[in-house]
Amino acid sequence: MNTLLRCLATAALLPLAFACATTEREAANTNKDPRTTYVPPAPGARNHLNSQTVLNTVRTTHAFSNPKTRDNFTLQLRGARILTGQVHFIVTSPAGDTLRHEVMPARALLSEQSDARPSTTRDQEIAILRGMNVFFAASHFSQPAVAAKEEQPAEVDAAVWQALRADPTAVAFDFPGPDGSERRLTYVRKLRKAVVLSQ
Repeated sequence: MNTLLRCLATAALLPLAFACATTEREAANTNKDPRTTYVPPAPGARNHLNSQTVLNTVRTTHAFSNPKTRDNFTLQLRGARILTGQVHFIVTSPAGDTLRHEVMPARALLSEQSDARPSTTRDQEIAILRGMNVFFAASHFSQPAVAAKEEQPAEVDAAVWQALRADPTAVAFDFPGPDGSERRLTYVRKLRKAVVLSQ
């Protein structure tokens, strides 16, 4: 009877012995301690916001370089903070060619709200984000880019002005400049380039 019980106990413990041996063998073949697989980064090594961090992006499409197609208009806020960030205004053709890339401080978007300029940091940040949302409003686009009776500005090249006056399908886009002044961007199809008419 005792022999039978011993045999049964040995038979029951035999698989456990093999399981332990297998686990030890597998652990001996690896150089990594399974408890140290994940090591969190040190506080100084963690990713922080920097000048290239994208905080907000607004996009739209509109006829610009060609009346038969729509170009891509992108406004992207980059930086560590909204108030100290920079706004990238980018216009690309449907083929992906960059027609214009302007960079301005985010605070330039506050200029349109000079009547009730926000005073607190939070209100200014909200105002900048709202300014981004209305940056591509339909009222900022106009056609033709140059009225027939409009006089040529001193800073605009004569060839550019003549080409725009001869093209009634040219589209202009008005946006705030870095100093808060209004700028007008248009595309001169004859010369195949985007130009700023007022700076």
